[in-house]
Amino acid sequence: MKLSPNYYKDRVCLNVLAGSRENAREVYAAAEKHVVVGVLSKNYPDLASAIEDMTKYANDIENAVSVGLGAGDPNQSDMVSQISKVIQPQHVNQVFTGAPVSRALLGQNETVVNALVSPTGKVGWVKISTGPLSSTFPDAIVPVETAIAMLKDMGASSIKFFNMRGLTYKDEFAYVAKACAESHFYLEPTGGIDLENFEEIMRIALDAGVEKIIPHIYSSIIDSETGNTRPEDVKTLLAMVKKLVG
Repeated sequence: MKLSPNYYKDRVCLNVLAGSRENAREVYAAAEKHVVVGVLSKNYPDLASAIEDMTKYANDIENAVSVGLGAGDPNQSDMVSQISKVIQPQHVNQVFTGAPVSRALLGQNETVVNALVSPTGKVGWVKISTGPLSSTFPDAIVPVETAIAMLKDMGASSIKFFNMRGLTYKDEFAYVAKACAESHFYLEPTGGIDLENFEEIMRIALDAGVEKIIPHIYSSIIDSETGNTRPEDVKTLLAMVKKLVG
């Protein structure tokens, strides 16, 4: 499946969830294609049904699918890799230890594969023990620069910095952004991002010089009654992006 050209030319690409295929088409249009649409593996009972349904999503939105774990659940890591092997999406969400598996099964370097690292409360350091087994052991905390180097070794494209809790870890995020810029590595801020703090979070990453930023904006723009992402909020986010990057 071909990858949408918009995804790779953008310095900023939104990442939002879809509650249905119709909703995916709505948010894709609202973002003027400057988006990857998250579909969560955790929402499917088995691999076969996930592949079947996500293939339909991919056909609907020019393959702008982001295969998701589901709240960073490490137990979904293998399923995400197996889905991605088949549908060859534009974007894959992984835990730290799952990134190389996804890259190997994809068999190509075009798809963006992120790797989840978490704040530690200490600027310059991140938690990398986010895998299904490693997350059950004492935290593995390493310098941000070391984490990025390890991810490059493993074929990952970006750091997924989760859970940011909005601006709670602002100073840590600013350091991660600087390190990503210096290492020519992508950055994906995730967790607690909403219409109020989006601009400040994005400005931190842009001012640091990050080459590509993929912000995840999830629950704050989802209609609680329908479970769908509100297209009007996606339009608002896109307007902010255009103002920030020109």
